[in-house]
Amino acid sequence: QVQLVESGGGSVQAGGSLRLSCAASGYTYNSTWIGWFRQAPDNEREGVASIAPRGGSTYYADSVKGRFTISRDNAKNTVYLQMNSLKAEDTAMYYCAAAPRIPGAFLILKSWAYNYWGQGTQVTVSS
Repeated sequence: QVQLVESGGGSVQAGGSLRLSCAASGYTYNSTWIGWFRQAPDNEREGVASIAPRGGSTYYADSVKGRFTISRDNAKNTVYLQMNSLKAEDTAMYYCAAAPRIPGAFLILKSWAYNYWGQGTQVTVSS
């Protein structure tokens, strides 16, 4: 089992940056997909970015490509989401999630493919 704790959220003006962290524990961490998702009020939870086990391939939603970067430090059991050029529409609760395996590429940014979830960290971007 994997336990996840997010941090780094806050309030920032449009154009600013934040770095979210997802600290994980659990013996399977290094072989686990880690994804970032977000959910704004009255919206469905959407996939933002995901990184393959051992820091392999990365995947991004079109809405954040070129602005967000996901990375993982397996020595620290931590995954980061660097968010630059933030926009008001990035405002949401951000969650990290873990999946031991993802059976198809079309599932990489789908919330139902992930088994373990953190409690979330709020990001608010003011315009």
